[in-house]
Amino acid sequence: MASPGWLLPASLLSYLQFDANFFLLQEWNTSCQNWKAVETALERFYLPIFYGMEFVGGMLGNMVVVFGYIFCLKTWNSSNIYLFNLAISDLAFLCTLPILIRAYALGERAYGVVLCLLNRFLLHTNLYTSILFLTLVSIDRYLLMQHPFRNHRLQKRAWAILLSLGVWVLVTLHLLPMLSLIRPAENSTNCTDYASSGDAFYSLLYSMYLTVVGFLLPLCVMCCFYLKIVFFLQQRSLRLASALPLEKPLRLVALGVSIFSVLFTPYHLLRNVRIASRLEVWSQSECSQVIIHTLYILSRPLAFLNSVINPVFYFLMGDHFRDMLLSKLRQHCKTHALFRR
Repeated sequence: MASPGWLLPASLLSYLQFDANFFLLQEWNTSCQNWKAVETALERFYLPIFYGMEFVGGMLGNMVVVFGYIFCLKTWNSSNIYLFNLAISDLAFLCTLPILIRAYALGERAYGVVLCLLNRFLLHTNLYTSILFLTLVSIDRYLLMQHPFRNHRLQKRAWAILLSLGVWVLVTLHLLPMLSLIRPAENSTNCTDYASSGDAFYSLLYSMYLTVVGFLLPLCVMCCFYLKIVFFLQQRSLRLASALPLEKPLRLVALGVSIFSVLFTPYHLLRNVRIASRLEVWSQSECSQVIIHTLYILSRPLAFLNSVINPVFYFLMGDHFRDMLLSKLRQHCKTHALFRR
């Protein structure tokens, strides 16, 4: 049977093929323009709005926690020390958000090299101190079950202070190379994020190092101790023939692992892909780079959402912290009411 192509004149067939290719090219260009429009809209509206909500929610939650610890907590244990340092880390990061909100909303990101580096440094410091401090909390929770009277060396306040200082020093040393890698784009003074600036090859190597050392290893340690907690609680449940008192610790286990897996994994994955897309050896179209950058923009505020969620741990994991805080507020309200009379 003859092919349909033989039934058409060669000139007409050639014209139809050209028209089809032109239509596909036009559709691809239109799609790419749409992606560029989405990229611009995300930077102009999505980032400042999301960062604004994080600033308001995070400030309220973490300020309550900090003042609660200072004025309500009389006896500090190791978990309180870790969580207090976590709140300080969150507040330091949240203080950088107004600059980012204004920069993205107005489209003006040229606000000085020093301020740019400080902003990016504090942003990543919070990212990696958060998971380390909550990893220490998970270890402390496990030791508390094994040693209820806090007679283990790592449960002492002096050790908790030393470990907290160690976290700050360790993260600072890990992030110092980033200061030399964050550079504005060519012929530009804009303060770009880490994944979009500097030499792509060295930035990718350093980003993969941070992903493994700063994220995956602490997450594995946290998961390991949370699994130990689950196993311990299950064994205890079998011995006591009662599972009711164990529902809250098991929810905490699921909450801690889920938060960092869901929030941090997409960010680290897309950050590495974003940097790799800038490599010369990975030849790709401009549209592909726009799509990758767009997905990376979506993941950034989600990763830093932990500063808003972290106060949940203060109420759920803190030793009667919520009760002490509410009691202090009620006492303050009564005193204020008496003075008004």
